[in-house]
Amino acid sequence: MIEDVKNIIKTKLLSVMPKTVFGQDKVNFIIEKFSLFTPEDRGLFLELFNRILTTMIEREASDIEVGGYASDGYIWMRLFGKKERVKDLPRFTLDEAAVLIINLLNENQRRYLTVTRSLDFSYTFLHERRGQQQRFRATVYFDLDNVTLNMRAISSTLRSIESYEFHPSILKSLSHTYVKFGLSLITGITGSGKSSTLDAIIDMHNKIDPAHIVIIASPLEYVHKSNVAIIKHREVGRDVLTFKEGVVQALRQDPDIIVIGEMRDPDTIMASLEVTDTGHKVFSTLHTSSAVESIDRIIAEVHPSEQDRVRNRIADVLTNVISQKLVPTLNGKITLAKEVLVVTPSVKAAIKNNNTSEIYMMINQGFQQGMITMEQDLKRLYQMKRISLETAMAFSNNKTRMQQLLTGV
Repeated sequence: MIEDVKNIIKTKLLSVMPKTVFGQDKVNFIIEKFSLFTPEDRGLFLELFNRILTTMIEREASDIEVGGYASDGYIWMRLFGKKERVKDLPRFTLDEAAVLIINLLNENQRRYLTVTRSLDFSYTFLHERRGQQQRFRATVYFDLDNVTLNMRAISSTLRSIESYEFHPSILKSLSHTYVKFGLSLITGITGSGKSSTLDAIIDMHNKIDPAHIVIIASPLEYVHKSNVAIIKHREVGRDVLTFKEGVVQALRQDPDIIVIGEMRDPDTIMASLEVTDTGHKVFSTLHTSSAVESIDRIIAEVHPSEQDRVRNRIADVLTNVISQKLVPTLNGKITLAKEVLVVTPSVKAAIKNNNTSEIYMMINQGFQQGMITMEQDLKRLYQMKRISLETAMAFSNNKTRMQQLLTGV
């Protein structure tokens, strides 16, 4: 099959490609001439690509990289936190990889890619050996004028909320049954499992809460089936134009819970705060590595003239922040380390008075309320012999405090 695919690409496309076409013009040429491939050709391309994805799933890789200058022709995968070449899979030239990637897109997506140079989308195929649909979150972009693709596997099974080992008071504050409104943030760098945590929270409600949940994401990852709750899925770019519009429109859709995949710009941040202020329960994510940084980031995203107003608003609506990291374990896998902030009256006052630097010590001393710093949780994992001393130090946000905890100073 591999040789058949390479031969089709060579004879039908590369043979008619002018030698004077370079860089992004070459990608545009491939897109313009994609009609040279028959439906049978495209089906063969898809079958090959799905076989590669099947290998990815069976090896328990979280991500796959295809195409682009940096790949050097190899397929790359992230296996238990480490990005590696997969030398027993076929290698592809830049043009062959571009064809396989573009084949995953519909006509509108191809046009969008030529204009914006980047595209997020979701992809699903049937894993024949397991007999179930496998979903992926995908991003196509350019690497030195060549098309490249990252795909992240979306687990077909949900992680239970109990497996996160949250303090009972945190579970109550996350639950719409106990707290009817407020903003909960799940934060962390890319690949830290934020989406999985959101899905676990949604699933918790779906089992016990007769609520209306509206999910706005880009792209949609796990698709929930309505159980006790009714769950609507809205993908940005397909079901709604922007995160902000999705949030504003949700107010007319009788929601109880709104899940915003990412607070990625000032407009979305402001809309999220406003919709929370109207008495809804809102969950969202930020690309930050600590609870305090998350608060500072939201305030810094808006114009200086608006910051005092936003500072007061976030103090009023924020209920908790969970910051998480996936850290390597001693057995070669990964585990979750987390920092948890509960917004108590003291935390509210610190936010309103622009004294967020005081919040870390409030978390450090807030065990009774269910709070824990990243350093305290890393120490817990180290004492349980799940992670090494070096890992605890490497993944801490506050190295000095981490050292003190480990030495008992």
